[in-house]
Amino acid sequence: MAGDPLTLGTAGHIDHGKTALVAALTGRDTDRLPEERARGISIELGYAALELPSGRHLSVVDVPGHERFVRTMVAGATGVDLFLMVVAADDGVMPQTREHAAVLRALGVDQGVVAVTKADLRDPAVALEQAAELLPGAERVAVCARTGDGLDALRAALERAVVGVPARARGAGGPRLHVDRAFTVRGTGTVVTGTLWSGALSPGDQVVILPAGRAARVRSVQVHDAPVQRAAAGQRVALGLAGVALGEVGRGDVVADPGDALGATHLLDVALDWAPGRRPAGGSRVQVHHGTREAPARLAELGGRFAQLRLEQLLVPAAGDRLVVRAIAPPDTLGGGVVLDAHPRKHGPSRDGLARLARLERGEGEPVAASSGVAPARAAAPMLTPRALALEARLRAAGIEPPPDYELDSEPEALAALRAAGRIVRVGRSGHLHRDASAEVQARVAALVRRDGSVTIASLRDELQSSRRHAQALLEHCDAARLTLRVGDERVLRRGR
Repeated sequence: MAGDPLTLGTAGHIDHGKTALVAALTGRDTDRLPEERARGISIELGYAALELPSGRHLSVVDVPGHERFVRTMVAGATGVDLFLMVVAADDGVMPQTREHAAVLRALGVDQGVVAVTKADLRDPAVALEQAAELLPGAERVAVCARTGDGLDALRAALERAVVGVPARARGAGGPRLHVDRAFTVRGTGTVVTGTLWSGALSPGDQVVILPAGRAARVRSVQVHDAPVQRAAAGQRVALGLAGVALGEVGRGDVVADPGDALGATHLLDVALDWAPGRRPAGGSRVQVHHGTREAPARLAELGGRFAQLRLEQLLVPAAGDRLVVRAIAPPDTLGGGVVLDAHPRKHGPSRDGLARLARLERGEGEPVAASSGVAPARAAAPMLTPRALALEARLRAAGIEPPPDYELDSEPEALAALRAAGRIVRVGRSGHLHRDASAEVQARVAALVRRDGSVTIASLRDELQSSRRHAQALLEHCDAARLTLRVGDERVLRRGR
């Protein structure tokens, strides 16, 4: 039984034996760093391949258990399909056991198995009971990684758990890989690894690195160190990339199909669920984790479970993605939820807006073309032609330095349609920015003002390494967006921004 690819993620408190258990199951020590082996704790994500008794293969992501590395744990957990929660018999359920369980709930990962380890050191009965209270739907197995006792029972429990897990490989959508490592290999060049969330990738495929929009070509594909001609969603994948240097890609970036309508954003409309007693007040500043990237955000409540997250740094989400919300200080998991609209306009609560978000949560409507709920209903945006969609992809890839209109080799109707759909905005007399690039420009200008007190054409030119004319056009764009106010030769942020 081969079965569709799935990824299994470990979870649990530090020193409860996650890495030792993975090694006993797979024969691979996932602690690869000298510091990890010297200190005896996991610091980075580790990976291994697990073959179940039926012959089905799982990709295993082993996460660190120390509270200082929860952000790394979340980055690894965002791509998993089912969990292996590890609880030590001599400790029982501990603080990071609970927080890791909260992260899994926030990500919607509700199927898996609990392994009560170190069963040779203490009677596992108490830990098994505690695990039943924490994760009541999960099968529980007592094991000892050192002696091998219980490992066959654990493999059998995992075999039963995978039966009800939906496979990403059967879902729709183009390839999307959230990068968790980037490095170079002699003879291959730049290599990135991650869990393939959707689609498939093969050598020769053209891809784009987001949010920067850099074009690249897939030179090679590996799954657990073995070259393959095609990697499917749900697998741990290593991609050799041509056309991108190591310094141009890293953890948090997304490898995607250039033709997909995927882009970076500073705004998200979401439906959130909070841990008991952990709901923050409206206007609170929180940390948002999505894929292998994270960003601080301001929480704007829209009513009920709905909120808008106003991000301080770019994320690259799609509608339907899960995310985790954590407190910034002291760090703790507050809850999480699902992205309803990955590219909304900035808005507050309204009756129409709530109705729209409820429809999106039910799977009705198209987020890209829908109204934000801040204005009266308007005529639907025109249907975008393939030529307009290709033009949009080109402008998104160009980032904050788009070509002038006369170089786009496109009819004015395509530009007009993209403007009407809210996909692009005019900048200067003869250019257009993709809305993701517009958000990036505004974020970078705001950061400059906060750092220096104001921004000038010269300082923005130096920051972006662009021409004076281009910097001037971007600042005028920020003025028009009511982000900045011109005072002499300087710009400052408008009140409230």
